[in-house]
Amino acid sequence: MPPFQRALAPGGGGFRPAVALLLFVLLLPLMCFLTVRDSLHEPVLPGIQENTGDSWRDLLNLKHLKSILSKENGSLMEGSYSLVKWENDASQTTDDQQLIDLPTKFTRRLLEEEMQDKRTVEFTQQDDEAIVRLENVAIERSKAVDSAVLGKYSIWRKENENENSDSRVRFMRDQIILGRVFSVLAKSKNKLDLYQELLGRIKESQHVVGEANADADLHKSAPEKIKAMGQVLSKARAELYDCKAVMQRLRAMLQSADEQVRSLKKQSTFLSQLAAKTIPNGINCLSMRLTIDYYLLPLEKRKFPRSENLENPHLYHYALFSDNVLAASVVVNSTIMNAKEPEKHVFHLVTDKLNFGAMNMWFLLNPPGKATIHVENVDDFKWLNSSYCPVLRQLESAAMKAYYFKADHPSAGSSNLKYRNPKYLSMLNHLRFYLPEVYPKLDKILFLDDDIVVQKDLTPLWSVDLNGNVNGAVMTCGESFHRFDKYLNFSNPHISSNFDPNACGWAYGMNMFDLKEWKKKDITGIYHKWQTMNEDRVLWKLGTLPPGLLTFYKLTHALDKSWHVLGLGYNPTIDRSEIENAAVIHYNGNMKPWLELAMTRYRSYWTKYINYEHPYVQACKISE
Repeated sequence: MPPFQRALAPGGGGFRPAVALLLFVLLLPLMCFLTVRDSLHEPVLPGIQENTGDSWRDLLNLKHLKSILSKENGSLMEGSYSLVKWENDASQTTDDQQLIDLPTKFTRRLLEEEMQDKRTVEFTQQDDEAIVRLENVAIERSKAVDSAVLGKYSIWRKENENENSDSRVRFMRDQIILGRVFSVLAKSKNKLDLYQELLGRIKESQHVVGEANADADLHKSAPEKIKAMGQVLSKARAELYDCKAVMQRLRAMLQSADEQVRSLKKQSTFLSQLAAKTIPNGINCLSMRLTIDYYLLPLEKRKFPRSENLENPHLYHYALFSDNVLAASVVVNSTIMNAKEPEKHVFHLVTDKLNFGAMNMWFLLNPPGKATIHVENVDDFKWLNSSYCPVLRQLESAAMKAYYFKADHPSAGSSNLKYRNPKYLSMLNHLRFYLPEVYPKLDKILFLDDDIVVQKDLTPLWSVDLNGNVNGAVMTCGESFHRFDKYLNFSNPHISSNFDPNACGWAYGMNMFDLKEWKKKDITGIYHKWQTMNEDRVLWKLGTLPPGLLTFYKLTHALDKSWHVLGLGYNPTIDRSEIENAAVIHYNGNMKPWLELAMTRYRSYWTKYINYEHPYVQACKISE
């Protein structure tokens, strides 16, 4: 028997190892071929042929929805592109970067990029009208909501610009979006078992993601939930996937999300404005207790010392108009504590009838050292009447009352909500335009808002040369914001023909006014002219800054920015060194330091000037 026959015959065992080796050599090329084919195999969606170029275009159609729709809509559509990654990412156990470096991943990316432009053009041609209509609707709706009510401040975490960070959180949210899409499709096709399974996985993923904003915040079971969700999504894709149906459902979800965002913005705007208008119980209690005690005092004890200083032009005079006892006390205390010569400082404080007794009583009990203080009631200024003052005449009109008090007024949108603040109905807010009438014997006066804190000696301000201007203020404009066109209606010819839309705005809150120049240039008369022209609110809405910009146009001297740092009532990103080097810090915005919604990182600059051991403060339970 030949040797090869003996090797193959039963019982012939001498050459079996050699035969096995021969068979392995023969089968090795076939095994390599199968392995390479499997490694290059791509996931194929049902109904799409594996070997056609159209399969790539259908997949890339989902990816490039983000570039076709608006930027806001694109982030949601990223979820649909996750279809391409399901089979790999759902079971991924190694690092993402390692997968990216694999040759197959690299090859696939090159092919995707090559076909990107072609597929984008193809898709826009198919449904261009619908997409343009969707974009226009989204743009118009975004304009309808004033999202800048809180300025730069947001309670939400600022998204990291690095698109590779927190990828697991974003991927899980994409899975949840797709799970919702397929759950609707499953229910519509009566696949109730798959529908219940999808709902269960969505609930599990939502529980794991929770309020997480970073991968580090996720529960340790996140990888397991990602894999489980990926498996059920793959199953749903195989049974339910239809490009048109998925597109329609995603667009419906997008529109629904847009409606919800608009509603929440309006609600947030309303609540923030409501909170800004309120007076905390502690401050209200303080005012009532002080008022009662003031009117129990004998008349001879209601007078402040050093009244002879009130009209002395050689001293440093301040104007402070406020109806908040605690806030006014912080302004006075911080100014005096940082003054080098307190005895030369004079405070002219004006309040309303309701708080007149409280304001007097507080400073009678807590005199500002050697400084002079005087409290007046704005209602005692008999010359300030509707026949002289246009804004008073307008506030008494039926149209203005309807604007303020009718909830169904056509202009009652969120963009106008911030102007429905009671402070705009108070003459305390407009008294700043009548400083020479209030203080006829003075040459210069420093105007201070009641939401500021003084941190340095302010006396050098009286030596600043205003170069013939009336107002000394810190400019607030940057490259493209806080310029005149932000505050005024430049579609009106009275505005466009007289003012530069790019003129720089400035801040009320700490202003040095030259009252001699004021009288020479008839500043109050200029104010009256513009206020009368704005009776129907066609030049600006409400407030005192817009008419101030008009009145002091080309009459304002720019002070160094270190004198006055703004934004502590809305901007959480102000540098600490900038705050600490400032002469005055200003809590302009809704988040006043005496409110619960104040930003805690800035509140200590204000609270350190309050004596929380004071009997009145403790009785009203005002605490840090």
